[in-house]
Amino acid sequence: MNNSLESKQQQMLTAPVEKLILKLAAPSIVIMLITALYNLADTYFVSGLGTSATAAIGVVFSLMGVIQAVGFFFGNGSGNYISRKLGANEFDKAETMASTGFFLSLTIGTILAVLGNIFLEPLCRLLGASDTMLPYAMGYTRWILIATPFMTASLTLNNQLRFLASANMAMYGMVTGALMNICLDPLLIYTLNLGASGAGLSTCISQICGFCILLWATTREGNIKMKFSNFNPTTDRFKEIARGGSPSLIRQICNSLGILVFNHAAGVFGDQAVAAISIVQRVSAFSISALLGFGQGFQPVCGFNYGAKRYDRVIKGFWFCARLITVLLTALAVLAAIFAPDIIALFRADDAQVIAIGTVALRFQCMTLPFMGLVVLFNMMLQTIGAAKQANIIAVSRSGFFLIPSILLLVAAFGLTGLEVAQTSADVLTLALTLPIGFGVINKMKRAFVTAKE
Repeated sequence: MNNSLESKQQQMLTAPVEKLILKLAAPSIVIMLITALYNLADTYFVSGLGTSATAAIGVVFSLMGVIQAVGFFFGNGSGNYISRKLGANEFDKAETMASTGFFLSLTIGTILAVLGNIFLEPLCRLLGASDTMLPYAMGYTRWILIATPFMTASLTLNNQLRFLASANMAMYGMVTGALMNICLDPLLIYTLNLGASGAGLSTCISQICGFCILLWATTREGNIKMKFSNFNPTTDRFKEIARGGSPSLIRQICNSLGILVFNHAAGVFGDQAVAAISIVQRVSAFSISALLGFGQGFQPVCGFNYGAKRYDRVIKGFWFCARLITVLLTALAVLAAIFAPDIIALFRADDAQVIAIGTVALRFQCMTLPFMGLVVLFNMMLQTIGAAKQANIIAVSRSGFFLIPSILLLVAAFGLTGLEVAQTSADVLTLALTLPIGFGVINKMKRAFVTAKE
């Protein structure tokens, strides 16, 4: 296996950066779209059950964020380390870290599943479910929790494969699971009359199947097979995982808290407001997900070359992605703003209030959408090179430092309009914080590269 990894290492350090990123970005874009489709598919098909059911799926979105946080924590934490060690020719350390990250993720996911099902009703109420939403939320959440160990482990494997420059392999598992979910949703929700529980069961089945394919992919040539004999969760290894994974964990946890506060604030204005905000959140996530695939194509290039001290290639790859993502997000934001009422109507065409609230919120969101790719790309670069302090500050800023206070202050001052504009306000403040941090690290790499050449 080392021969295959050595060949991959040489390619990552010598091939043109732009071609490498585009090659790795293509499957990563598909993976990001597919991940977003999991959420959109459930929302779309459950919307036929009514506004309360749509809102119920929306409140569970914050729980999904916590589950994803665990997977991204172990996946990005171990994956960042793996790519740097492969770039530095330390293959044994990379193999041990891969299995350690995988089995830790599976274990934590199992614990979350057990605790969540024990406290199912209070958990759903904590997420923001009203009395009218509660039956739908409980039916859906029960199956999501059963799938949790497979979801956390799948995300870990997916990210490890990406950092091994095997994004095609990662794509197979994600695509299979998403297509199954889209096919099973109408069958289980309507044909078998399982309602919101059917949407949860559909997600559960598809996640398990996707997990099996991703686990198989690790056995293919050029990848790292998961072996329990390599599972060695020492303090130093956990610190390395935390160093590379904490920005993902913090970002996802803060996102979940932001959604939780959003749901409770929207609940004051009725189930229609909760449903509208939930739809906008998922549409926005879907909008940015495809283009963030370019950033994920950049991460393994960044990790390998940073480990080999080729800082010039890291910087070149960053600016290539930044320019491309900003242009494409701008075009997407313009289209989304123009067709905002039609987009919201795809989910709740028979509820004029949901369409009205969602249209305003989505158009406000489009104002800052072009800049969010740059924020996340800076965060991904800092995370990959092990700049944990700076990455964590950016990770917590959008939904932690800025979104929650924006919701509380703007809703108190402007009511429903404040709710609709809160995310935009947080995004502007996040950009202002991110730019000086990101440019500071890039300038430091430039100086280090010049010094090394001298």
